[in-house]
Amino acid sequence: MILGKRLKDLREGAGVTLEDAAKALRVAPLTIRRMEKAEVGLKVPYVEKLLRTYGAGDQETDEFIDMAEQASQPGWWHRYRDVLPGWFTAYVSLESDARTLRTYEPHYVTGLLQTPAYARAILSAGFPHATEEDLERRVGLRLRRQILLDRPDAPTLWVVMEEAVLHRLIGGAEVMREQIDRLLEAAELPSITIDVVPFEVGAHVGAFAPFTYFRFDAPELPDIVYTELLSGSVYFDQRPDVVAHLEAHNRMSLLTSTSGSKAILNRLRKEYA
Repeated sequence: MILGKRLKDLREGAGVTLEDAAKALRVAPLTIRRMEKAEVGLKVPYVEKLLRTYGAGDQETDEFIDMAEQASQPGWWHRYRDVLPGWFTAYVSLESDARTLRTYEPHYVTGLLQTPAYARAILSAGFPHATEEDLERRVGLRLRRQILLDRPDAPTLWVVMEEAVLHRLIGGAEVMREQIDRLLEAAELPSITIDVVPFEVGAHVGAFAPFTYFRFDAPELPDIVYTELLSGSVYFDQRPDVVAHLEAHNRMSLLTSTSGSKAILNRLRKEYA
């Protein structure tokens, strides 16, 4: 995505039209547009030809090609491709590079904070026909994603969840107690905020599907929102859509408090004891 945006900036800065760029590669203008929108991979020979067409210098060209070659390398999640849905691959990539993550969860604890037992219980229910080997690989993928929270440059994570999440009995009382302990522990970290929307607030602006908001350090990358459907997902990067989700997250957080959220977590932990 970053390289595609830079290609577009270089083309426009050089005053080259989509049609002229396409002629240089002997392809259709749509191919150039798709390269700039990161809808296709960047082939090094194509990149070299375009950069020469745009008048880029040798150093800039070498640096760009190095980045293009790095971008073509598979991420760590590639080894889980047998159990990773195609529509979720982009999510894991975005999650790994985000500076800020803001999530709304009406049904389950967010994947980045799930314990192994809680994750296994959810995935067992979600994939009832999976083999034990596939189930363990799905659990392994979910736990592997959590490593980003332990990095020195860990992103900030702000979770807004419904109190209903904590009442939904997943895996039994012991699993729930362990999961709530994990949430209480995570809430003490400076990079993590956990807000629990209590039952008594009633209807509110965000009570629909779960979503995750991503913000990145790279100025070329727009803010992105991800939301799930029964059999797939949707990614929003248009500003009105992103702003609507961000405002909903802000409004929901105002319905909670740090002390109130911890009180709910501690109360329910005792109930599961």
